[in-house]
Amino acid sequence: MIKNRIKLTVLILLLCGNAGAWAQNPYARIQPANPLSGSPSVDLTFIEPKKATLSKNDIYNQYAIGLNRFMQSNVRAAYADFNVLIESISQSDYAYLQLATKMADIGFFNLAELALGKVRDKDISNLLNDEIRRFYFPSAKLSKSDEVYLGEIFSNIIYNDQSREATAELVKNTVLMQGSDYANYLAALGSLKSGNNDAALKYADTAIAKNPQNINYSKLKAEILSQGKKPQNALKIVKAIKQQPLLTTEYANKVNSLEQYILFKVQKNESLKNYHLGYYYYYEKELNKALKTLQSAGSNKKKTNREVYALLSRVYFDMKEFEKAQDIAQKAYKLDKNNVTALLVLGDISYRNKDYKTALKYYERAADNEKISSIPLVRTAETYQMLEKDKKAKEIFAKILKNNSDCYQAYYHMALYDKDREVPYLKKSLALNLAYKDAWIDLARVEIEKQNLRQAKIYLAIAGYIDENDFRYYYYQGLIAKAEGFTKDANVNFQKSLKLNPDYSPAKEELSI
Repeated sequence: MIKNRIKLTVLILLLCGNAGAWAQNPYARIQPANPLSGSPSVDLTFIEPKKATLSKNDIYNQYAIGLNRFMQSNVRAAYADFNVLIESISQSDYAYLQLATKMADIGFFNLAELALGKVRDKDISNLLNDEIRRFYFPSAKLSKSDEVYLGEIFSNIIYNDQSREATAELVKNTVLMQGSDYANYLAALGSLKSGNNDAALKYADTAIAKNPQNINYSKLKAEILSQGKKPQNALKIVKAIKQQPLLTTEYANKVNSLEQYILFKVQKNESLKNYHLGYYYYYEKELNKALKTLQSAGSNKKKTNREVYALLSRVYFDMKEFEKAQDIAQKAYKLDKNNVTALLVLGDISYRNKDYKTALKYYERAADNEKISSIPLVRTAETYQMLEKDKKAKEIFAKILKNNSDCYQAYYHMALYDKDREVPYLKKSLALNLAYKDAWIDLARVEIEKQNLRQAKIYLAIAGYIDENDFRYYYYQGLIAKAEGFTKDANVNFQKSLKLNPDYSPAKEELSI
């Protein structure tokens, strides 16, 4: 293997280069986010996790240790770290499923298989299993030694400024290049990073020919085409990917991010270029960068300004600067009363202020003007729920599922209306968005109603792992404690629930308040 040069490189350096380069040419080195974006940097002290005490922080820290070793091209040690972690987690389906995705993302497919095999709830794992395989898995199984070798290639391409050397070494391995679609994918990735777009396209096409169902290969081809003379050709591939069924929320965001990057490359107008760059940063969850970019995207054209203002208002809203969000959304609204983004922000602000009638007005108008996304309809239906018009809400959610099979919110809400399909719908919602805590909590509620307290605890543990400050989490913890005869513990949990939501009547009833 080529000599490793340890250089931990965070995403911003990969995207933008150093501050000086950015000042000279803000677009020169911007590229789509790499597959390991947002990787944590931690102390490399190894602490073997203990099964009985493996907490959320323990899992994160252990994962971060392994990932940092991977980034340093100490891939064999990273593989061992991840293997220990998967074997050490004490029955956390959520952690297993997350790790399965992360392992597949860096080419450790055998470890992904190991994690998936440990998931107890097969209804969820079977759905995600198909997704993970379709997105990432090679057509032919790789040995552990080949995965480690290719992991070293990957690490040196992405993190150690050795894309040219690593790619040259890989393509000499004729056995892997002839037999493995994943090896060709890495050769394409390395060639792209080296600036050899023709070679990158050749290897990407070979990978796709060997494994046409792998969406990640198609996504990389779009990235390659975006660097060519006709970046608009990449948009056709992105459109085809977005039409695939059951795109998880996380993967859909990656695709949306790439789409905005391509549109940024296509645009000649400086203001629109900044608009799409800001949108790209938004999908990458780089809100401060999105804010600065959009602030410089002003134009003398009303059409451009309304789009910039609308997106800027969304960024401010997500940053919890609600007054600024409202002011700028109103600017966009005055320029275009049918701008969907501005209407949604104004609706969200009204909803947050419990002015549901006004929120409904904005959401319905947004829904009338949106032909692709289901978000305006979801917001409309949720507002009807708050207005106690459940029949109307149910009709809308049913309509969404008829036209959009990838809307996790619709599956969740329909689960609450359709008791016969409650559990399958909740699990379908989680297959689309594994971090959707409301679905985990309601799965726990269902099990409590069945007096299956053991399974309820498992679901609640996952909800608490995601967000330990949810009032319903403590309420159901209280119900379990009460059912088991621990009255004092039950009351403590009911009190915690009320502290987080003083108006939550079920907790009040349990405490006779």
